[in-house]
Amino acid sequence: MRRAAVADRRLALPQSSGLSMARRVFQSVLLATAATVLLAGSSYARPRSPQIGSPTTPIAEASPSLAPFQHVRFCLRYPEDCKIRSHPTDRIELNADYAELLKRVNQEINTAIAPTLKSYGAELKDGWTIAPEFGDCNDYAVTKRHELLQAGLPGRALRLAVVKTASGIGHLILVVSTTKGEMVLDNLNEAILSWQSTNYHWIKIQSANDARFWFEVKAPVASASLSHSSRKLHLASQQPDI
Repeated sequence: MRRAAVADRRLALPQSSGLSMARRVFQSVLLATAATVLLAGSSYARPRSPQIGSPTTPIAEASPSLAPFQHVRFCLRYPEDCKIRSHPTDRIELNADYAELLKRVNQEINTAIAPTLKSYGAELKDGWTIAPEFGDCNDYAVTKRHELLQAGLPGRALRLAVVKTASGIGHLILVVSTTKGEMVLDNLNEAILSWQSTNYHWIKIQSANDARFWFEVKAPVASASLSHSSRKLHLASQQPDI
């Protein structure tokens, strides 16, 4: 209100001199320049990456990879969770009931396990554990897979995956293959996202045919519908800061 009153008084003053006219023009130029800079800054501060593939694009397996050592130990400790399970399908129909089941399991286990750092040193003291009181991302992921197996979901549709976060930290998640795409259950996110929406660097994933084996993950290919300018924006967003 005070600024408005000051502005009204300025408008009421005689503006007959050329100096006053030049001052008004200069002020208008400054305001227009400042607005342009603010708009440009806001758009660069929140760049939008283009969609990679379609929501139903599956994760593509590459060459076989060594299973994480702790997963080998996990299978020795929990053989039922690693046995070969014959099932006619490797994905589930993502209807309302299954969607609610995935949401409930993800949220309940994220709440039930208190986060803690674990040591996986040479003494082999710590290992991946189902339903511990305290645990890390590995414990969250294997517990969710165990609960969904117990609920009757096919093991071929439930695969652990090793990824790296945006900060380069190794992380374990659970991928559920559905008719609407590969969905991620994650202790870092209460929402269940498609694998393309996680902003993770994908390293390796459990085999659907045999839970004891793992494969490297192929890098996703950009959708053919992306425009040339969108491709350039996506590539620019991947460049490291200098």
